[in-house]
Amino acid sequence: MAERNGGTRVRWAGRAATLTMTALALAVVAVLGVLLAGPAHRLGLLPARWALGLFALAAIVGLVAAILSALGMGFAIAAGAWRSVAGSAVALLVALAAAAPLLVMVQLATAVPVIHDITTDTDNPPTWVALRSVRSASENGTAYGGPSVASQQKRAYPDVATLNVPMPPDRAFARVEATARALGWRIVAAAPAEGRLEASDTTQWFGFTDDIVVRVRATPQGSRIDVRSASRVGRSDLGVNARRVRAFLAAIGKRK
Repeated sequence: MAERNGGTRVRWAGRAATLTMTALALAVVAVLGVLLAGPAHRLGLLPARWALGLFALAAIVGLVAAILSALGMGFAIAAGAWRSVAGSAVALLVALAAAAPLLVMVQLATAVPVIHDITTDTDNPPTWVALRSVRSASENGTAYGGPSVASQQKRAYPDVATLNVPMPPDRAFARVEATARALGWRIVAAAPAEGRLEASDTTQWFGFTDDIVVRVRATPQGSRIDVRSASRVGRSDLGVNARRVRAFLAAIGKRK
């Protein structure tokens, strides 16, 4: 009986070692894929969809590696092969590091509506002039999505609304431009006489470009500031444009 148990433990130890080595190799490949996806797009080596595809595939490989490492850990514990247990733990950590970004993105995607165009004025969104040709050539174009997009935005981001400030349009526009520069936006056009500022901003990891247009109009009490931020590619922005608009409006209010 003892001899049989010993043989079983040897087999389990062998399976644990195989699973651990496989999991670790897959985990390393997954981490490299996740790390390279963003820079590859920023450097122009991969188009947006290919970069996202590489990112997703690498993360899925990471999930597979995590499952294999967990199985390997189970066999190693049963066999009393503590070195393999440690190896499986390392593989599991690396695999989870590769899979985590995708899991976070999925969580964000389920928490926000599948829209990519956010504006403080859904009835009459600010329009691009200087960026019109660039937007027209992009996947998402220039057209606003209409009542459907407006209703989804209002449900998800009820606080995104027009900002009214007690100052004349020229001062309000100066504040708008200074805030846009402080936020690191790339100013494409600044037309104070028209009350229009256009800019672009890029996401941190993949470097996807989003376009912004700010409109300043006179009111009896001062000025009305409306802003629109929209992604060039992708159906969902994972809430990026709403966060950008919120940050801009908050910064406008704090600036003196």
